[in-house]
Amino acid sequence: MKRILVVSSANMDMVMNVDFVPVGGQTVIDKGTYSYVPGGKGANSAVAFSRLGAKCIFLTKLGKDANGDVLLSLYEKEGMDISYIKRDTEVASGLAAILVEKTGQNRIIVFPGANSRIELDTVSEAIAGKPDALYMQFEINYDAIIHAAIEASKNGIPIFIDAGPANKDFPLEKLPELTVFSPNESETEAFTGIAPTDEESCKRASLKLLERVKTKYIVIKLGGRGAYIFDGEKGIIKPTYDMPVVDTTAAGDAFTAGLTLEYLRTGDIYTSCDFANATGSITVSRHGASSSIPNSNEVADFLAKNG
Repeated sequence: MKRILVVSSANMDMVMNVDFVPVGGQTVIDKGTYSYVPGGKGANSAVAFSRLGAKCIFLTKLGKDANGDVLLSLYEKEGMDISYIKRDTEVASGLAAILVEKTGQNRIIVFPGANSRIELDTVSEAIAGKPDALYMQFEINYDAIIHAAIEASKNGIPIFIDAGPANKDFPLEKLPELTVFSPNESETEAFTGIAPTDEESCKRASLKLLERVKTKYIVIKLGGRGAYIFDGEKGIIKPTYDMPVVDTTAAGDAFTAGLTLEYLRTGDIYTSCDFANATGSITVSRHGASSSIPNSNEVADFLAKNG
């Protein structure tokens, strides 16, 4: 069983299902629903790793509050190693406000809270445990991300980064050699100024990213079009599966977690992308964040039926 250290975020999501998102100055009274759902990019991926058959070591920071209690209980039930989850008495747990339109498209506003106070000593301690891989996103304090990557590199631990949310000011050049760097469409455009609309623009964007990021593979998540894999010389779009889109929340997190785990198992980025596409496709067909993520049996059944 692969041991994967996730150094990333944990949030409580307030999800509102609406017909459409209001424009500036507009108030919408909607007959949709709302709910509080455990989320956060890091937590979504950590849940995905656990359900897909990895031993997930989750390093994050929660507030000493009711939301933190609920989130910690969930991670325990999912079988994660929570030794490196700390509680903060001064700052609340992270919170995300998510608007989901009837098309399944979402818009998210994140209050980082305790996520922005992950401590470097805790990161060093977790890396010293020699996990099989380090997995991160950009939803926590940047010094913790850089520190974790450098420490992992020193210890020969492969590094996988889901590059969201994007901030063009993030010091990508400070990252050591990565195995996979995976932004989505909007994140790719934010980092490069190039919208990945077709294979040619995906390649140009990937080459632009490689001017700032040292990585074996660029994997651009293209939503319903699948994913573009670039190895530094050639690229290919791997189409995804045709599934009804109910809610895209957590789909990218589940995709990159599935890609990471399957790559660690097989060493083949292309078949790993098929596995990741299946994981993401099942996720978008369900409501919620971590609650929508499939387990390994569901992905295996899906692949057996869909090829």
